[in-house]
Amino acid sequence: MTQRDIANQDALTLEAAPTRYIEGHGIRFAYRRLGPATGIPLILLQHFSGNIDGWDPAVVNTLAVDRPVIVFDNAGVGRSTGQTPDNVEAMARDAVDFIDLLGLIEVDLLGFSLGGCVAQQIAAEHGQLVRKLILVGTAPKGGEEHLLAVLQQAFSQSDAPDPRLPLFFTNSSASRSSGLAFLKRTKMRQDDRDTDNGSAVTDPQAKALITWCATPDPGHAILRAIRQPVLVVSGSHDTMLPANNAYAMSRDSATLSWSSIPTQGTARCFSTTTSSSATSGLSWMPNPRPHDTRRVPTGSGALYPLELLQRGQNDNH
Repeated sequence: MTQRDIANQDALTLEAAPTRYIEGHGIRFAYRRLGPATGIPLILLQHFSGNIDGWDPAVVNTLAVDRPVIVFDNAGVGRSTGQTPDNVEAMARDAVDFIDLLGLIEVDLLGFSLGGCVAQQIAAEHGQLVRKLILVGTAPKGGEEHLLAVLQQAFSQSDAPDPRLPLFFTNSSASRSSGLAFLKRTKMRQDDRDTDNGSAVTDPQAKALITWCATPDPGHAILRAIRQPVLVVSGSHDTMLPANNAYAMSRDSATLSWSSIPTQGTARCFSTTTSSSATSGLSWMPNPRPHDTRRVPTGSGALYPLELLQRGQNDNH
């Protein structure tokens, strides 16, 4: 599919967009495209165990108000064929193959958790392809992770209606309420829902995430290879991939800024799309350039990732 083909598609929502397929490199990729017909596409890279319908429609639809957004299942995930790799490098290669099949020559990336690791690998290796990226609730190579312990604890909570509630949100009443609303939104689509492939996906993904964090990167080669403007967003109470990762990444990258969302877990910093306390926008970085080392002020900055990629989508650099 070429840029011209994509431009002819209608704007849709995540709940209504048809699941499309494109095949190449031995894989048939499932994806949905929504938003306006023109602009630099935003590619969303999903978290551990997640598929297309694991995204929050409120977030994706808000991102797609004034720019194209593409969500997809990487190799072996959901309705995409192939085998899910057990390493981040191979996941990144598969994602780039998908982007190439769409005929895209420049994209923005938003990587969530494991998807953030994949986004870093892509940006480091394909500087001409990636214009900007946002890394949400993720870790650098050699970073800190507590995946297995957190999973075990989450699945032991029999009173939770979905393991994502204790995994992604804290025990506070406000966070739990937000989590329940998030779960409800992810189930809004009734027909043509994505497929849960179980351990065939989660086992290699767990190995990939654990290996990524267990592999030392003393020279911070991945981070230092990323020359694009980057924003890292982390919940201050993220137990799976702690906020220390965001602090370390902001220290070791010349182009990276960060925002910490106080008292929030893995997904709470990503699930808020509108708020009366929303920040005043990206006046601190209206047209981010490489080597801009200004830092995002900490605080209730839940709209930072949305606004960076919405307002900045027409920037040429």
